[in-house]
Amino acid sequence: MIDALDHLVIGGPAADYELLLGRRATNGGLRTGNVGLAFADGAAGLQSMVFATADLDEAAKLLERRAVTATREGGTLAFAGHGVAIGLTTKGSVSPSPLAADEAACVSSLDHVVIHTPDPERAVAFYAGRLGLDLRLDRSNPLWGARLLFFRCGDLVVEISHDLKKGVSNGPDRLWGLAWRVPDVAKANARLKAAGVEVTAARDGRRPGSQVFTVKSHTGGVPTLVIGGVGRW
Repeated sequence: MIDALDHLVIGGPAADYELLLGRRATNGGLRTGNVGLAFADGAAGLQSMVFATADLDEAAKLLERRAVTATREGGTLAFAGHGVAIGLTTKGSVSPSPLAADEAACVSSLDHVVIHTPDPERAVAFYAGRLGLDLRLDRSNPLWGARLLFFRCGDLVVEISHDLKKGVSNGPDRLWGLAWRVPDVAKANARLKAAGVEVTAARDGRRPGSQVFTVKSHTGGVPTLVIGGVGRW
């Protein structure tokens, strides 16, 4: 049913993400190699995520059979995933936004989107059972203080994180943060610093051979990580 993550909706100005991604917005939106960004008024942060499907009518029937209540809004099915606003639209072919700097220093694609959940088993039931995403990893790590669920979606991951210290509850899930891929971490870090974006120094990432840095401004309130030294999922 779900083929890819089509786009994310962020509360904040497109200009910030033009700086962050190193790409020029067209028609008010931005697109990397695997995901688009749309910008909306309202609260800062991630507002919703919209997946892509090859057949919207068939997807609507399948969601109904799986007891997911969705409403049709033009060319999009809209529904809630335990507090997370989710959409489903017809898969299209859209080119990435034009680069505004050296390609090696710009964001190439999204690596993962992070959702926080107070109930990881509920998340598995919804994202794998009802939406059909491919659960590739389920790991608890006391050093991180978290249980992490990785759902493959195209060439990126929907990562669902549960705080082990807080225990399980029936509260809402929260669409939380983004991790972007770049070809060259050092060049990306230097480009953003020169543009006046606040970033940390690069450090070793959790995946072998990777380096990461945190972006602390110009994100529209979205916790943001930049990753280099990794390929497509």
